[in-house]
Formats: sequence, C-alpha cells, structure tokens
Amino acid sequence: QLQLVESGGGLVQPGGSLRLSCAHSGFTLDYYDIGWFRQAPGQEREGVSCISNSGGRTNYADSVKGRFTISRDNDKNTPYLQMNSLEPEDTAVYYCNAALPPYVYWGRGTQVTVSK
Repeated sequence: QLQLVESGGGLVQPGGSLRLSCAHSGFTLDYYDIGWFRQAPGQEREGVSCISNSGGRTNYADSVKGRFTISRDNDKNTPYLQMNSLEPEDTAVYYCNAALPPYVYWGRGTQVTVSK
C-alpha cells in the first residue's frame, strides 16, 4: 500500500520552529517531486514549497520565503520542511505531496498551531 505520513507538527509559540517530515511506504520517492501544502480553517489548500526529485530546484510561497526550508534526504528518501520564525498566520494542517505525473500521492496532514 502506497502511503505518505507527515509528522512533526504541534503547538509552538510565535517565533518558534518546527521540522516536518514525510515518511513513506510502499514506494520509493527517488523520482518524485515533493510539495508541502497547507490548509487553514475556512481557507483553500495552498502550496507552501516544493523540491524537485534531484533536490536541485526549490520554490517557496512568498509568505514563507526566508523562514521555511524544504529539503530531502535522499539517503533516507525522506522530505523535510524546516519552519523557523513561525507566525500565527502559519497555523494550518500541513500536507506532504509526491508527484510523478500521472501519479500523485497525498498524506493525511499534520496540525501546526502557532499561538502564545
């Protein structure tokens, strides 16, 4: 069974940091581009960051540039999202996405809450 499972979310104060991970099973991520998305209550899911299968290309939403870093450990085949200087506006469920058209897989998400 092909699965993605996010972890690393939680409650953090403004200015704090979290690192999200995206574990996978049933397939290898070697050839997949990876994306991190988030969805806040009452809002549409939005793209946060993405990284190419080689790790050579990354992109970030303007709202997270300079604060978030996407990476992938190809030895362990695990994608990460390092989130620093977190703001209350970053509160959302964060999802990992693996894409190799026409195949696209989603995790179930991990909650990130930024609050005092």
